[in-house]
Amino acid sequence: MNPHLDKLQPYPFEKLRQLFAGVTPNAAYSPISLGIGEPKHPTPAFIEKALTHAIAGLANYPSTIGAEPLRAAIAGWLERRYGLPPLDPATMVLPVNGSREALFAIAQCMVDGSKTDALVMCPNPFYQIYEGAAYLAGATPFFVNSDPARNFAPDFGNVPGSVWPHVQLLYVCSPGNPTGATLSLDDWRELFELSDRFGFLIAADECYSEIYTGSTPPLGALEAAHQLGRSEGEQPYRNLIVFSSLSKRSNVPGMRSGFVAGDPVAMKKFLLYRTYCGGAMSPPVQTASIAAWNDEQHVQDNRALYKEKFSLITPLLKGVMDVELPDAGFYLWADVRRTGLSDTDFARRLYADYNVTVLPGSYLARDAHGQNPGQGRIRMALVAGVDEGLEAANRIVQFCQGLK
Repeated sequence: MNPHLDKLQPYPFEKLRQLFAGVTPNAAYSPISLGIGEPKHPTPAFIEKALTHAIAGLANYPSTIGAEPLRAAIAGWLERRYGLPPLDPATMVLPVNGSREALFAIAQCMVDGSKTDALVMCPNPFYQIYEGAAYLAGATPFFVNSDPARNFAPDFGNVPGSVWPHVQLLYVCSPGNPTGATLSLDDWRELFELSDRFGFLIAADECYSEIYTGSTPPLGALEAAHQLGRSEGEQPYRNLIVFSSLSKRSNVPGMRSGFVAGDPVAMKKFLLYRTYCGGAMSPPVQTASIAAWNDEQHVQDNRALYKEKFSLITPLLKGVMDVELPDAGFYLWADVRRTGLSDTDFARRLYADYNVTVLPGSYLARDAHGQNPGQGRIRMALVAGVDEGLEAANRIVQFCQGLK
């Protein structure tokens, strides 16, 4: 049996289940969950229609590389969204069954686990797939703590110089989960320079890119590379690949549809790997994905719902906890220490008293460099409808006021 399996920690939601063990929530309140980042807005009807109309495609084996029209649709969306020069759909784009499985697989493909000092770097707090992927690839994760002074973006400038030569893969999540932080052009310039010097691959997780509260969309990794003159030449977007998904953008988490795009040299290796592990997308899902990537109106409508929730809920919660609008994404990353409770006690008592579920921030981070940057914080996913979200916020306010 793979000995690296013993290094894996329970998933945050398993820890939450254990935290709530033995607790009977107040029956006077209906359950509301802000704990899981699962979109609750309705799936657009035109996507459902495209999926069902393509059901005959189940009679065919799909190719790992995906149908040319899907790769062209993804390339077209990337070009429109980020102002990129034309991408080659044949060598720079690959459909995947959701970004989660691809983010895990890239470490298995790119990390040389025979090197005992191999490191996979990732932000802290983080999406737990990064850690598990590192361990099962035979590497050790190196955590870069978020910096509250930088709106919780990771501070790569504080990484010791002795660490970088051992880094083989760097996971970047922008907009970040759970903090909502986005990287600036200067941040990307720094990472590209480090990648050029030490040769590691950057895996940019951008599945929250289309949910933002301001008027300017978040800067993307390929967009930053293009602006910094890295989109041309023999190896465009050198050592950079991005991961994205329709789950949050189009409210289809059950469709498991995403893509990987970028450096054609890395993409060639990744395609070879996936040809063997069987990660091909179902033909009906491919057809529905083409429809989704080619439409922006439903994305704008979806974003408007999130903006409404943020504008109504955040001011309510600011009266009882330290919380600000994120750069992007659909999470609130709130500091609850002024309530006098730890993040775990806060979550457990809120669930018991008001039947509202939130996720303790310490479950999303690791002890690193003398601290757990999630400690004292909670993550709230504003995925429910507007009315349900407001109800949850009002219950949280009542709970906090009752602690005084």
